[in-house]
Amino acid sequence: MAIGKIFIANRGEIAVRIIRAARELGLKTVQAVSQADHDMLAARLADGVAEIGPAQATKSYLNKEAVLAAAIASGADAVHPGYGFLSENADFADMVEKAGLVFIGPRAETIRAMGDKATARAMAARAGVPTVPGSEGRVDGAAAALTLAGSIGYPVMIKASAGGGGRGIRVADTPEELEKLIPQASAEAAAAFGDGGLYLERFIHGARHVEVQILGDGEDAVHVHERECSLQRRRQKVWEEAPAACLTAAVRERLLASAVRLARSVGYRGAGTLEYLFDEASGEFFFIEMNTRIQVEHPVTEMITGIDLVREMIRIAGGAKLSFTQDQVRARGHAIEVRINAEDPAKGFMPAPGTVGALAVPGGMGVRFDTLLYPGYQVPPFYDSLIGKLIVWDENRAAAIRRLAGALAELKVEGVPTTVPLHRALAADPEVSAGHVHTRWLEAWLEAHPLNASI
Repeated sequence: MAIGKIFIANRGEIAVRIIRAARELGLKTVQAVSQADHDMLAARLADGVAEIGPAQATKSYLNKEAVLAAAIASGADAVHPGYGFLSENADFADMVEKAGLVFIGPRAETIRAMGDKATARAMAARAGVPTVPGSEGRVDGAAAALTLAGSIGYPVMIKASAGGGGRGIRVADTPEELEKLIPQASAEAAAAFGDGGLYLERFIHGARHVEVQILGDGEDAVHVHERECSLQRRRQKVWEEAPAACLTAAVRERLLASAVRLARSVGYRGAGTLEYLFDEASGEFFFIEMNTRIQVEHPVTEMITGIDLVREMIRIAGGAKLSFTQDQVRARGHAIEVRINAEDPAKGFMPAPGTVGALAVPGGMGVRFDTLLYPGYQVPPFYDSLIGKLIVWDENRAAAIRRLAGALAELKVEGVPTTVPLHRALAADPEVSAGHVHTRWLEAWLEAHPLNASI
């Protein structure tokens, strides 16, 4: 189906990103807004605006019926869900397609299958992709979990089947801890995702988080290289880079091939990311989940390959085939992205909405700043605290870190505290420069390096 107008069912910097990609393709856009978002940058840039409900996300951006009704009324041909909100909601994807609009993302059945983490593990195993030793599917209660954990071996990780973003995850070192944590994890998963289902995995000490970007057109799929996202706080990524410097050429080749194999096995359409844990000591990697949407960290992949992932998503949704073959995907140099959140590092990273004063955005070769900010913008308290992503590129990792440090020195956001001090400290840390990090490294680092100044 030819796409002429896109309804953007999201907000913030990803909405701005989609508008710019659509404009480059000669397409019109309509921006969904809650009552709190009429003045956001995406609303100013879009060709049209459609209010979808009150400030609370559950009554606006997560309200499937309201979003779809607004999309239909706008005369849009397609809906782009961005990331978060309804982006991995299979029922919403179904509703969009049944209404005669194009859902810019995978088919609903793919979202449904890969969105359930236990099902995705089983599908990965069938495709010959290594998975972390754990449950074959969901675990039914504490008794079953205790039996399984005894065979896996402690420590074990309890994870939400329907979840993501670190919600519903617990680590149990003993049977007593497991029995205590199972109901807690289930309750958190039910509250966050409407599904309290859980599964178990062996916990890998010192694991690194590596993920592979894929693109598919429903018939063929290719990888667009890998990223590393090991620097995390409370299982939320804060610093991402591409390529993953921890991989050897041989391991990288096997990892990328496994991702393409799984994507092709499910007939994947659109942009998606396969996430893995990498055990540096053994050189083994294990598939953990798939995100059936564009990722927050997609710009680092774009910077090293020159491929516009959002534009490619839109083309594929409109019926086009992949515009390049695997042999044509080339990676060059190194890119790093740091997430700039409206949070106060001096107060335990407490969210800190407020009015933006002066704004100084860094520039120069190899520097990109994806943001929703402008001077005078009121950062609302109702949504995720991400307000921008600073991305840099250079010929190698060491040079990219130096360029990042320079860009962070230039970046100024007055009026709201931000996580810029964290990233300045990390860019100057010798362990980060040496790449001696893992998924729990940052938590320990923050205990030893309290950030006392608000900026």
